[in-house]
Amino acid sequence: MPHVQTARGGVLPFEFSATAEKLFGEDFADDEFFGDVKVFGEVSDAGKCFVVRGRLECQRTFTCDRCLTQSTEKLSSDFAEEFDKSTVLDDSIDVTELLRDEMLLSRPTKNLCKADCKGLCPVCGANLNDGDCGCDRTVINPKFAALKDFNFD
Repeated sequence: MPHVQTARGGVLPFEFSATAEKLFGEDFADDEFFGDVKVFGEVSDAGKCFVVRGRLECQRTFTCDRCLTQSTEKLSSDFAEEFDKSTVLDDSIDVTELLRDEMLLSRPTKNLCKADCKGLCPVCGANLNDGDCGCDRTVINPKFAALKDFNFD
C-alpha cells in the first residue's frame, strides 16, 4: 500500500513506482493497466491538514469502441487532496484510495484507437481504417422506407 511521509511545518517531495497490482492488490491483477505506475509530487503542511499534490502516470490496454482493435495509451493525471492531521498515523499518509480513484477516473469515457477512427462497416463488419470495403452503407430512414417501392408513374 502506498504511503507518503508528512512534512511537519514544511514541504516534502515524494516519488515511487510499482505495478498496479503491487500498489492496489489483486483487484488490478491481469487488468488493463500494465508496466509501472509512476507517482511523484509533494506533501505540504497547511496548518490543520496536509495537502498531497502530485502526478500519476501509467499505461493501459483497451479495445477501441469503434473498430474493436487492441490499443495502448499513456494516461497521466494531476491530483491534489487534503488529509486531516487527526487521521495521520506515524507521520505517513495512506494514498492508496486517492491513487486508485485517480487511475480509474483518468480513463476516457470513449476508448478510441485514434481520434479519427472510422470504425466497422455496418454491412460486412470490415475495419474501415484499413480501407473502404465497397459496401453500400446508405441508411434509409425507416419512416420513409415504404416510399422506396412506390411507383410514381
